[in-house]
Amino acid sequence: MQRDHHQATPTVGPLEGFTVGVTAARRADELGALLLRRGAAVLHAPALRIVPLSDDSELLTATKQLIDHAPDVVIATTAIGFRGWVEAADGWGLGDALLNRLRDIELLARGPKVKGAVRAAGLTEKWSPASESMAEVLDRLLEEGVDGRRIAVQLHGEPLPGFVESLRAGGAEVVGVPVYRWMPPDDLGPVDRLLDATVARAVDAITFTSAPAAASLLDRAERRGMREELLDALRHDVLPACVGPVTALPLEAHDVPTSQPERFRLGPLVQLLTSELPGRVRPLPVAGRRLEIRGHAVVVDGELRTVPPAGMALLRALARRPGWVVARADLLKVLPGAGRDEHAVETAMARLRTALGSPKLIQTVVKRGYRLALDPAADTKYADA
Repeated sequence: MQRDHHQATPTVGPLEGFTVGVTAARRADELGALLLRRGAAVLHAPALRIVPLSDDSELLTATKQLIDHAPDVVIATTAIGFRGWVEAADGWGLGDALLNRLRDIELLARGPKVKGAVRAAGLTEKWSPASESMAEVLDRLLEEGVDGRRIAVQLHGEPLPGFVESLRAGGAEVVGVPVYRWMPPDDLGPVDRLLDATVARAVDAITFTSAPAAASLLDRAERRGMREELLDALRHDVLPACVGPVTALPLEAHDVPTSQPERFRLGPLVQLLTSELPGRVRPLPVAGRRLEIRGHAVVVDGELRTVPPAGMALLRALARRPGWVVARADLLKVLPGAGRDEHAVETAMARLRTALGSPKLIQTVVKRGYRLALDPAADTKYADA
């Protein structure tokens, strides 16, 4: 009985066959688990490390200044940062003095997680924006008027673009509280592997959850003399997925278009990838079947087929002009480490056909080369091919 391929039910996970790079320093495991659950292969490369709070002399100095000279407003921006600040102050013997100072002033919390950290410390915030947006915090402060007020801002570890500048333009004195600082990772090996994989187009997307991570990756690429190669890959072939517009700034400063979810959270970021990555794949009607060429695998009629790197290189070369004959000599050029022997193409092609599970997908054209067995009638876009 002939199988009806049009009725085949796809059972492939949305990210199966794709490889995603993760640059996050914290919550990397959580993000990686979300991606793995949807079928992605994950390449972990923390682009940053966080300086331990108790070792940070800048935070100690800022804490003493705030205790000695009370600000009018303190803005808590991240839960982990606020908790760490209180713990560090305890370690320095300043915990009670800091909490007492924070009780007596206007304390703003950017969102429910920060609000939870504030209340866990025995404090109560005066206000928290529904949107969890620093822009809403800024609007409120400017509406109230900031001229002559002293405002302390818990920094994320990176500048808050426009935020401090707007407050200062309104006449405020702004004090930064550097609750944790980003530094390059101790081990650059994973970052270098991610860079190499990106310029080789061996990853399909890279996730960024902080602006410093994006800046750090660019900086490392520049030190290795490969920044332009990295930017070219991100502009054309590898999807840069950023958790929000602030995170995207270092990339967009280099004319790299980024994708961002509507809600600036890990879950929506992963959901963005599950729609965008498969959407970048052009399904091909080949020999009565539906062929999707993903990052490191192929989907044939809804079934994932693992293909070795040499086979993927050949398949991509054939798919650049679907239905056209590609000469063995041209296929040899894309075959990794093949040398000059065209017999290597035949060997790799045989393995590719076996991996696809359907030899008829690729036709041998005697004395000329190979072609994808495209069905012109199935899609008029390819009729001329």
